[in-house]
Amino acid sequence: MPQVSAFRGVRYDVAQVGSLSDQVAPPYDVIDAALQDRLYKASPHNVIRLELNRDEAGDAGGDRYARAARLLREWLRGGVLRQDDRAALYVYHQTFQVDGQTHTRRGFLARVRLEPIGKGRIYPHEQTLSGPKADRLALYHATGFNLSPIFGLYPDTSGQVQAAVDHARGQAPLVATDHLGVENCLWPVTDPEVHTAISGLMSDKSIFIADGHHRYETGLRYAEDLVAKGGAASPDDPAHFCMMMLVGMSDPGLLILPTHRLVSGFPGLTAAILAERLASEFEVRALGTGEEGCRAAWDMIERGGDQDLLGFGTVADGKWVVARLRSDERMESLAPEHSPDWRDLGVSVLHVLVLGDLLASQGKPVCRYVHSLAEVQADVSAQGSDLVCLVPPARMDHVETIASRLETMPPKSTYFYPKLLTGLVLNPLRKLD
Repeated sequence: MPQVSAFRGVRYDVAQVGSLSDQVAPPYDVIDAALQDRLYKASPHNVIRLELNRDEAGDAGGDRYARAARLLREWLRGGVLRQDDRAALYVYHQTFQVDGQTHTRRGFLARVRLEPIGKGRIYPHEQTLSGPKADRLALYHATGFNLSPIFGLYPDTSGQVQAAVDHARGQAPLVATDHLGVENCLWPVTDPEVHTAISGLMSDKSIFIADGHHRYETGLRYAEDLVAKGGAASPDDPAHFCMMMLVGMSDPGLLILPTHRLVSGFPGLTAAILAERLASEFEVRALGTGEEGCRAAWDMIERGGDQDLLGFGTVADGKWVVARLRSDERMESLAPEHSPDWRDLGVSVLHVLVLGDLLASQGKPVCRYVHSLAEVQADVSAQGSDLVCLVPPARMDHVETIASRLETMPPKSTYFYPKLLTGLVLNPLRKLD
């Protein structure tokens, strides 16, 4: 069963560094060069220098990892970062806006025992790549720290767990506002009785990884490496745990946003050609052109909430259509190794049936990913792609059902907004000097 416990986190001393907002950063995998530069300029102690230290002239292979480790040691010795005196669970709320509505997602940071994939009740839902795992492993070995939290979800229809930890939080949180305007509030909860209660409530629950799959697998590998070298022998060694943000699946602020595809590789594709290619498997309906057609397509997808309805914009002629899948037979033949739930996902239908089969003769698709209609429309105006695909987001029940079978969803099936901040709390995996 998942073992969830309090831990002595390492945090910024705001009396020394000033505004916490200037020290934090989003996770490494959503930081481009422009944002990296902006974060470097925000503060000489911004966590970007640990999370994603930039390459410098004359660097050899591992220099940026060594530089991050050196800075981390200097900040610890200088008091920029300090380890909390007492173990805590860290209540973490994020307040944000989507489409003009304000939401608050509530959870708490805890230390969770790592379980090998397939041998416990911690379930991934996305595939991982070797490159990001190698990058994170090098950083783990250099620093001995878990710098950013993994995002875990657990079933709790009554909200009992979050209510218990929220009840114990103090009045004045630490607050950091990120580059997107999301307000992040943190309350350390140090009461051992609360820790025991939360640990007990979580002991019979499954945990589904929402974000941070590469970091979770890296944590497993890091612990294995230490054991192989004669370290981390005790099962209670910190290396056998990870820092995780735990959010109940029924939390009202838990949103999964869509991830739309901007597809290149189909030059000259028009709505008429697209409709002809899709006709054998889809009912295709024309909706209009330009922004009006785009909005109409998305409104139909969002209003219906069905996974079998996709929207398409052909950049060559500016037209928009929606396409509804007629039957499951072709998907069954194309992806027999997957479950019906997996094959029913809109993103599966798009990549396997549409891009991989019906449009295969048109070219070789290359996808970029965006989340808002504004980004879609900006790309169409710039003619940055040939085909825009509007995809319904997977729901929480999809994540739970598919992940419970140890079946991973297609890449970019989910987008949990907002991202968790790096720098609010750090988790040491080795004993501090």
